[in-house]
Amino acid sequence: MVKITPTPPTTDETVSRVQSARNKKFDDAATRTLDYYLNPKPKKETSDNPNTIYRIASDVDSECLLVTLSENLASANAMLEDLASDLDGSRRHVALGIQQVVELSELLANRALDIVEVR
Repeated sequence: MVKITPTPPTTDETVSRVQSARNKKFDDAATRTLDYYLNPKPKKETSDNPNTIYRIASDVDSECLLVTLSENLASANAMLEDLASDLDGSRRHVALGIQQVVELSELLANRALDIVEVR
């Protein structure tokens, strides 16, 4: 028994310039769409406003940020303590209240520094 093999359809290799341009536009659109969803570009950090005076470098690690925070809070604590010693009455109570908040924040920053993972 002989199996009849069908003749494959003939392909017309001549594609008009209009069809070629349409195919290229379609391929470009498909590539842009796939890149948009599968290879998204990383977004810029929006935390740094370009109009600010002070900026924090994006490559600074968490430990360095926490150390600086802790040192700044310690400085604020010392300044408030010195200020409170010169004040009397309700102004002194306000300064001591602010000092207490700063000191608690310093303790929290030091605790976070103790448990931060160094990269």
